[in-house]
Amino acid sequence: MNSRRKFLKTSAFASIAIISAPSLALSTSTNRYSNRYLIGKSTPALYGKGYRLLKRAHEAFLDMDSAARKHGMRIRVVSSYRSFYHQNLIWTRKYNRYRSRKLSPKTAVEYNIRYTAIPGSSRHHWGTEIDVVDGSIKTSRYPLNTKNFHGYGIYKNFREWMDENAYKYGYFRVYTNDHTRRGFKYEPWHYSFAELAKPMLKEYTERDVQNILKEQELLGKKYFTETFIKQYTKDNILGINKNLLV
Repeated sequence: MNSRRKFLKTSAFASIAIISAPSLALSTSTNRYSNRYLIGKSTPALYGKGYRLLKRAHEAFLDMDSAARKHGMRIRVVSSYRSFYHQNLIWTRKYNRYRSRKLSPKTAVEYNIRYTAIPGSSRHHWGTEIDVVDGSIKTSRYPLNTKNFHGYGIYKNFREWMDENAYKYGYFRVYTNDHTRRGFKYEPWHYSFAELAKPMLKEYTERDVQNILKEQELLGKKYFTETFIKQYTKDNILGINKNLLV
């Protein structure tokens, strides 16, 4: 009888744990992350002031920012975790902008994926990504401009410091300035915490990406054919810094 009570009590706690952690509710014994988690429809525990990251990524970011401050810089996060719904707002706004310029729906999708991930496929859904600038410098409303990071740009010194030091804290630039790389355009501001992002990418690419995306209510999704998704996966999802590939 005591054993039965103990079993029931343990089972109850297990059920509560699953209910209170919806991001894990759909995982299996072989998958650590559920589809809902990977596409930004879950509710992960996030940390940070003015930004949102998973705990390990947050701790590493604090260490990196502390080191940058010793060199007169302050790492300001312009963007970090984005839910599916947030990403969809960005996707929809840009898609409609291209359509307002009389571009075809297909071309609007093609233009969108130069810089903007299809909702449900963005790395920003994972709590491992940051878009950063030097917060010690006052800048314009749109700081994420490649020109700001090169030549006489205001973030040139900051970019060089990140080039030399970010990897020491587990962060790597995602979309590198490598002419052999395809997919999203070069983004000197986007960094990923490899320790957590690599296993997430592995699991994501093991899923049926086409069905995941076609199940979502997205503008332009009629063009997400099998051929399109295969190319998008190869170029955009996997066309990244080799240090972030499994």
